[in-house]
Amino acid sequence: MQSTVEALEGNKVKVSVEIDEMEFEKDVNAAFRRLAKEVRLPGFRPGKAPRKVLEARIGGEYARSEAIREGLPNYYVDAIKEHEIDIIGPPEIDVTEGQDAGPIKFDAIVEIRPNVEISGYENLEVEIPSPDVTEEAIDERIEQMLGQYGSLEDVDRPAEHGDRVTLDISGKHDGEELEGLTAEDYLYEVGMGAIVPELDENLTGASAGDELNFTADHPDEDEEGELEFSILVKQVQATVLPEADDEWANENTEFETIQALRDDLASRMSEVAINQALAARRDNVAAKLAELVSDDDVPAALVDLETENRAQDMAMRLQAQGLDFEQFLDMTGQSRDDMLLGLRDTALTSAKIDLALRAIGEAENLDVTDEVMDAEFAKVAAQVNRSVQSIRNEFADAGQIPGLRSDLRKSMALDLVVERCVLVDQDGNPIDASALELPEVDENADTNSEDSADPATISETSTTNDTEGDDA
Repeated sequence: MQSTVEALEGNKVKVSVEIDEMEFEKDVNAAFRRLAKEVRLPGFRPGKAPRKVLEARIGGEYARSEAIREGLPNYYVDAIKEHEIDIIGPPEIDVTEGQDAGPIKFDAIVEIRPNVEISGYENLEVEIPSPDVTEEAIDERIEQMLGQYGSLEDVDRPAEHGDRVTLDISGKHDGEELEGLTAEDYLYEVGMGAIVPELDENLTGASAGDELNFTADHPDEDEEGELEFSILVKQVQATVLPEADDEWANENTEFETIQALRDDLASRMSEVAINQALAARRDNVAAKLAELVSDDDVPAALVDLETENRAQDMAMRLQAQGLDFEQFLDMTGQSRDDMLLGLRDTALTSAKIDLALRAIGEAENLDVTDEVMDAEFAKVAAQVNRSVQSIRNEFADAGQIPGLRSDLRKSMALDLVVERCVLVDQDGNPIDASALELPEVDENADTNSEDSADPATISETSTTNDTEGDDA
């Protein structure tokens, strides 16, 4: 097979392929073998009729047309791999010679990923959450811990947000008492937003002995009329927290002093804050890069491709959860078109990020060396417990090495922009990039200390979202 590529207007190329008659003969033979299984001839079992007998019965033209229909897509794919063409849509194939005999020649016109030029990526200003942990944030965390050891005490004042009140409550609808809204000595936390909003509004400022009567909208939209409430406030209690001192810390935590607890919380919370800021930096850099690419620079075929990829990924994740696509649509009340429309918005952004990173890689002459490729193969091999050579061969056989090289180049481009960007917090105050450096892990430290640490703190440890990696 011989092939050439000619650039056309509108992000398209023409791939011209010529297949020698002898080479194409294997496709014709394969077509006859398929026909032998389908055609019933007297005296021959299915699939056993010789080619000459089939040619005499049905002619060679039909088999050749079948060979062209079945074989040309494979030759087209081989040509795409040979020339490393980055296609983004299906081809328009036109057989120019060889329909009846001789060498096969065909042209395939296909749309390719465009090259764009962008500017302004050198010093992007990117907003991230502050990696600093304030004393107030530590105070709030300690108060949450103290809340596990708090006690309720009667207070001689009106109820406030967070107080517990003991109620006799009666709720009626159309004059009939509702079982689920009627109770005695019901303990309720003011401000929790349960039952109806009007309950919290009336309880705030109420004192023990007060009788409250009010109406409220029925929470069920299908029910007409209002709910009528009669409430007797019998008791108001506030949560009294223990003193955050050395004695409490020594008895209820792994630390002997409250300062040691604060230092540990500061360290843990700082690690979480830094990881959140690091993730936000990459995400927001990617979003800023998307803004540098015009909608007009993104072909519809590329958005279609990204949308389809996202739909397939969603279908695979649903399948892993035991759901098929149609079940998901029924559960969410969406049509397939509505769902695809929602995916299309994120697909457009993803396509812009992709084009921007490719443009930066080109502008900065970023080179993915063989050493970088080898390191990636080694990483994949370690993940699946296979040899590096087998992974390299698998990528090569599937024609995925150019795609992998391109992905690594885009990753290098994103790293470059992230390194250069200017960081600010939500108030526009500058943030030094050195503030995002995680502390070195002390290999001699007690790795079991987390077992007795604050559960609320542990649950927040270092869960970063590298979402721009998918987009990039």
